[in-house]
Amino acid sequence: MSELAWKTDVQLACSGDREAFSRLVRDMQGELYRMARTLLHGDEDCADAIQEAIMKAYRSIPKLREPAYFRTWMFRILIHECRRIYHKNKRMLPMDVLPDREAPTGETDLDLRDAVNRLDEPLRTLVKLHYYADLSLAQIAEIMDVSEGTLKSRLHRARRQLVKWLNVSERSEIGYEC
Repeated sequence: MSELAWKTDVQLACSGDREAFSRLVRDMQGELYRMARTLLHGDEDCADAIQEAIMKAYRSIPKLREPAYFRTWMFRILIHECRRIYHKNKRMLPMDVLPDREAPTGETDLDLRDAVNRLDEPLRTLVKLHYYADLSLAQIAEIMDVSEGTLKSRLHRARRQLVKWLNVSERSEIGYEC
C-alpha cells in the first residue's frame, strides 16, 4: 500500500470507515503476527492477542489523537494484549510447573529463551522486541512510550541478569551492541 493510500485509509478509519480499517489491518497482518509470536509461544495465543487487539483498536479508533501514529498505536495495543495473555497463561500453570524465580543452580541447564522468559516486565518485552523482533531502540521507545535512555538502562539490567542466570562471562559470550 502506498504512503498516500495508507494515510487516507487511516483518516477514513478514524472517521468510521470499516473497509479502510480492514485494509489497514490486512496490510499489517504479517507485522502483527511477527510481533505477537515474538512475545507469545503458541499460535493460538498469538491469534487471540491479535484478534483482541484488532477489536479494541476498532472500538477506540475514533479516539486516536494523531492518525500518523496508527501503526505505533496498534502495536501498543497488541503488546498490551500479549502481556495480558502471557500473565493469564502463567497464572494457569500448576504451582509445581512454575519456574523458580531465583537464579538457576549450577546443575540446572537454562537456555536463553527460558532465561528471557524469567525476566520481569518490562525487561522481558524489551529483550524480545530488541533481539527477537529486531526492532531498534528508537522504534521500541516510540512503541513503549519511554525514552531511549530508559530502554538502554533496562537492557543493561536485563543483560546483567541473563549473564548471572546463564553463568557466562559478561564480556565474552553475550554481545553488548545496541
